[in-house]
Amino acid sequence: MELTTVTDTEAVLHDGPRVVRVEGLKPGREHTVEGVTFRTLAPPAGARLATVATVSDVHIGETECGRFDGVDLGPPLRSEPGEPPYPETMARAAAGEIEAAAPDVVVVKGDLTARGTAAELAAFFDIFAGPFGDRLHWTSGNHDVSPHSGLAPRPATELVTVAGARLAVLGTAVPGQTGGHVTDEQLAWLDDLGADRATPVLVFGHHPLFDHASFTAGIDADSSDRLVEVFACRPALVGYFAGHTHRNLVRRLPATGDVPWAEIGSTKDYPGVWAEYRIYEGGVMQVVHRISSPDALAWTDRTRSMFGGLYPSYSFGSLADRCFWVNTPH
Repeated sequence: MELTTVTDTEAVLHDGPRVVRVEGLKPGREHTVEGVTFRTLAPPAGARLATVATVSDVHIGETECGRFDGVDLGPPLRSEPGEPPYPETMARAAAGEIEAAAPDVVVVKGDLTARGTAAELAAFFDIFAGPFGDRLHWTSGNHDVSPHSGLAPRPATELVTVAGARLAVLGTAVPGQTGGHVTDEQLAWLDDLGADRATPVLVFGHHPLFDHASFTAGIDADSSDRLVEVFACRPALVGYFAGHTHRNLVRRLPATGDVPWAEIGSTKDYPGVWAEYRIYEGGVMQVVHRISSPDALAWTDRTRSMFGGLYPSYSFGSLADRCFWVNTPH
């Protein structure tokens, strides 16, 4: 039994294909459901103003997962003959759940495709463009700008406004490279946005902040340091939310206090998630959802065995990595 999601009034647990959803819980209290004890988040301050949904690492066109260069911890996994491609199974299930949540905006944080081909991108939009239309915004990941890519480059910056918040979407991908970078122009743009303290800014990018302890390539160390410096000087920049690492993790740094530097797991395999940002007058709640259709759960339960069974300890993260409050200036 895995406790996946907790909000102020809800909890979702998974036991193989079985999904346990509990609603109407009291905020900020300890609860026990099917032997699992947890505390709900504190109640929100003020009215709910907007909802933002995100996915990342969809990898449309990928045919096998669980392979990492230089690591031999079990065979890669593939869709069985007669099954639809697993990235499309997971993407369609995610899109259905997100559509039911009726978000104001959907942000796709890179790696829409496996190799950056026009056919892969068209397949992605076949799934996401219909339900979301002009609510859909996206930036590139390293797979989208691979050496095989024929896609046009995405804008380096995009500003999306919703009630109660501004969303700053950064292009961190570098053509032909696995790691990411943030340019002087992007840093100056963020600095200008942060100078206006009237409305909080949530920053979204594909690559996370540089991490000496991680074997995955994030934003390079130099531009990571400069990004942190901008956040430290601009309290209106309230959080940075990335993908790329295929794990749920949040870091908080001495220089930026309560600001979350968050990474969200992949949509395409275990744990198979999408993230929601509930924007209130007094703060923003991050809520990570495990995609829970039967076919999605069947695939993600298969892929929990990747890398010799070690993958869940890397990718799932703690509850505090998945569901938490983002403080906003008052």
